[in-house]
This record gives sequence, structure tokens and C-alpha cells, in this order.
Amino acid sequence: MKPVLIKNARIPPIQGVGTQNGYILVKDGKIAAVGDMAATGEAVIISQDCTVIDASGGVALPGFIDIHSHLGLYEDSLGFEGADGNEDTDPVTPHLRVIDGINPMERAFREALEAGVTTTVVSPGSANPIGGQLAAIKTWGRRIDDMVINAPAGIKFAFGENPKATYHEKEESPVTRMATAALIRENLQKAQEYLNRKCLDEEQEDNDPPDFDAKLEALGLLLAGKIPAHIHAHRTDDIFTALRICREFDIRPILIHGTEAHLVADIIRDEGVPVVSGPYMTDRSKPELANLTEAAPGLLAQAGIPVAITTDHPEMPLKYLRIAAGVAVNAGMDALTALRAITINPARIAGLDKRVGSLEKGKDADIVVFNGDVFDFRSQVMVVVCNGHIAYRRNME
Repeated sequence: MKPVLIKNARIPPIQGVGTQNGYILVKDGKIAAVGDMAATGEAVIISQDCTVIDASGGVALPGFIDIHSHLGLYEDSLGFEGADGNEDTDPVTPHLRVIDGINPMERAFREALEAGVTTTVVSPGSANPIGGQLAAIKTWGRRIDDMVINAPAGIKFAFGENPKATYHEKEESPVTRMATAALIRENLQKAQEYLNRKCLDEEQEDNDPPDFDAKLEALGLLLAGKIPAHIHAHRTDDIFTALRICREFDIRPILIHGTEAHLVADIIRDEGVPVVSGPYMTDRSKPELANLTEAAPGLLAQAGIPVAITTDHPEMPLKYLRIAAGVAVNAGMDALTALRAITINPARIAGLDKRVGSLEKGKDADIVVFNGDVFDFRSQVMVVVCNGHIAYRRNME
């Protein structure tokens, strides 16, 4: 893989100090150096045999990150044939793995990559109270096994109207919020007892181990603190029910959507829970979205809550992630904070920040270069680098 040098780029201070005229050197899929052209850039250029990208007048950023999507699980232009996000024949499916349902050849991957989105966390849908295991993946590649950054990256839980509606139609439980919570508690308790029996068996040779249970094994990772819970919740009462259960079982929550989280931002801040906000560029299609607002991510950030922005692809196509961030800016969010909400913040929230989310030496070489201001909708992506490869380069002819 030939080294890549991006020069003469404005690099905003996503992490650390930015520069008005900087360079990024890429070697072996990683960022080898980042700096200011006036200080060391010319020396680097002279000494390297590189593919050189002149970003004069443009902006270089870390590849964008959305840590809540259903990319590849709901395929474009298909109905049932391409819908693999909800196994709604059973309300408890923590053993399902999204990597077994993702189609990386689906065209939304390419569209997301060409828009500068290089990383996403793919989640099961929200039909089930316990939905399955998430995976953090790159958007560049052909085989999902080669695209995975972390799997499992968490387990999906859903509260509120989605599980209620799904199982009401089937005339099965759960059809109330009480039943959803009770079902989740019951299975977490079973998993805790399963773990305790496994530990006891390891300590005492004459004990019989419990029969293997794929569901309880998956929940055991959560209870052991190895992975977080991704909590689908919109209304404040659902948010607090989810957090109550997480406290009971000492589980680390990440709040997904949090449509009404801005109404109780002080409480969520004190709980130390991050929020993945959005999608807010949609209609209010159900009662629990009555307080949907594009001002939410800005209000959450102002309250001191770690916040990321999501498209919830395909609710809003992943390729519009930076547009969603721009809309939040238009609604009052600080521009640099909005950039961090689609780069370093989601990386930190998902535990991926040692590899992605900022332009720092040693991190994955995931870079997007724009020819103008990122939040000007007329600005175009000129180059996308993913894992050190030039994955997209705009044809200027």
C-alpha cells in the first residue's frame, strides 16, 4: 500500500490543536504524522514517495461516524427480501448477531462512504425488547468479516411503542410497558444466575455446569461489563425505566434516540449517560415523537451530556449524516461541537476512540476532504480515505 500525503488542508481541532494549513501522512493504513505545513510539511513532502493529494482551500476531517444505524440490514429498494433487522417471532433474541444479516454489497454502503462516513455501529431493529448483538464496522469493504472493528459492540434493548405495537398485532406478550420491563428483568436475572452457576462450576470440580444457553451467554457479556446496552427509548418515562433496570443490574447504558432527553437533560447528565440523538429530520410518525426537535443535540451538549448524532439509517440515509449535523448547527448547536458529534464523540461513546474519531498519529487512516465549509450543503467531498486506501476520489473532469 503506497503512502498517501494530504497537504495544504485546514484541519479543525476535533482533538487537540487544529491548523489552517496542515498535512496528514498515511502509511500502512494508519496515520503516520499530522502537522502544520509551515513547520514540517514541506520536509515531509520532499522525503516521501507518496500519492499526494493537494487539499488547497479545503478541509480535512476524520471519517464521520454514526453509532446507530441499520446499514445493510434493510436493503435499498427491497421489501421483505432485504429486511433482516427484526426477528419478531420471539421478543428475546440477544444471541442474534447483526454480522450474520448485513449485506456489505448493498449500495447504501458506497453512498455513505462517498459522503465521508467511514464507520458505523449497526444495530438490530427495535421490535423486540431484547434485540441482539451490535457490530462496529467500516463502510469500505466487500466481506463483513474484514470490515468489523468490534463485535459484539453491545446488545440492543427497546422500550416504548415499538415492542408494544409489534406484539399487540400478534396478540402476544409484551403489549404493555410493564411487560416489556418485566421481560427484560426476567432474562437478565436468568443470565445472572447462569453466570453464577458457571463460576461455581469452575471453582468446584464436582458441580455440574449449566446447559449451554446462547441467549444467556450473550447477556452474560453485558452483565460482566464487557459490552454496553444500547437503549432504544424516546419518551422520558421509557428513558427512566431503562436507566432503572440498568442500575439494578449494574449495566452500562447508551441512550439511543432520547427524543425527550432534552426535557430532562439535568437528570441524564447527573446519571452520566451519553445520548445518541436523532433522527430528527423525519416526521413525527408516532405519539412518542411528539417532542421531536432538531435543537435536541445542541441542548444536550449545552447541558454537559456526551452527545453523538445519528441518522438511524434507513430512517434517514446514512449519507446525510453531515447534513443532520448542519441542521443541528442551524438550530443552535455550536459548529465544532456538531463536528465532534459525528467524529470523536461517537468514537468515545462506542469505545472506538483508540482507532477512529480524530486525526492523530497511530489511528486508522480514515479521512474525508471537503472543498469548502463542511456545513455548507454546496461543499463537496473530494477524497475519502478508509483504512489507508483512497476509497473515493471525486472526478474533476
